[in-house]
Amino acid sequence: MDINNNPLPRFSTLLIALLMPLVSLTASANALERLFAPQAERWAFWDSRNPGSTEQIDHSAWNRFLGQYVRQGTDGINRVQYSRVNDTDRQQLQQYIASLEQLPVRSYSAAQQLAYWINLYNAVTIDVVLQHYPVSSIRDIDISPGFFSDGPWGKKLLTIEGQPVSLNDIEHRILRPLWQDPRLHYALNCASLGCPNLSTRAFTADTLDTMLDQAATAYINDPRGVSFENGKLYVSSIYNWFRGDFGDSDRAIIDHLQHYASASLKEKLSTSGSISGYRYNWSLNDAS
Repeated sequence: MDINNNPLPRFSTLLIALLMPLVSLTASANALERLFAPQAERWAFWDSRNPGSTEQIDHSAWNRFLGQYVRQGTDGINRVQYSRVNDTDRQQLQQYIASLEQLPVRSYSAAQQLAYWINLYNAVTIDVVLQHYPVSSIRDIDISPGFFSDGPWGKKLLTIEGQPVSLNDIEHRILRPLWQDPRLHYALNCASLGCPNLSTRAFTADTLDTMLDQAATAYINDPRGVSFENGKLYVSSIYNWFRGDFGDSDRAIIDHLQHYASASLKEKLSTSGSISGYRYNWSLNDAS
């Protein structure tokens, strides 16, 4: 999800590594990472909704796939049983994606559209992994254009209403700028252990707010999201890469975390005035 679902391109990662000896402050190093993170850039074509529409989009096929192949581990991380996905279910997943591509998305209500984009993003991500499985990380699927490509995020994998669309487009040109809801970072899954969980059920217009709040709560109260070591606060790199989405300051991020934190975690956060570091695990969320 993002550098959450669109990581630093390998060239950018290398550049940061080369610059690191010149950087004396952790804050400067974090700023360098943010420099290469994708910016939210509004794609005006998709900024059209029909508030009077009562049409609903069917996500039952995606719901069945999630229910069959996503399992929560003892560590609380939802993993996908990639190796167990049979040909029939994979074809049905691809048919589901193809059916979403054919829809006149802009003619639906805002809630239907939001559920549409979240589910489509996650379904395409899983399908891409299945096409290249086995891999140790989604970052190894270097199908994006460009000599220094990293991962699948930049490739135009879809055509919707005549527009070629990539995973980057969905996250950074549609969802982030048009909805401006930081909870979206907890809904989009990048097939990695450090990412917020892939939901075990599809998002729908009726369940959006509840599921987004649940996803935020689950991640923030998990060590992947927030942890303390020797009294110092460490958080997911999501809060560095997309710092502006959470208020653009340590204080604003901590306030956001407190909103979803358990009582005990909230108490710890109340004594934290700054963030000491950021972490992320790009290993594939593979049940195997």
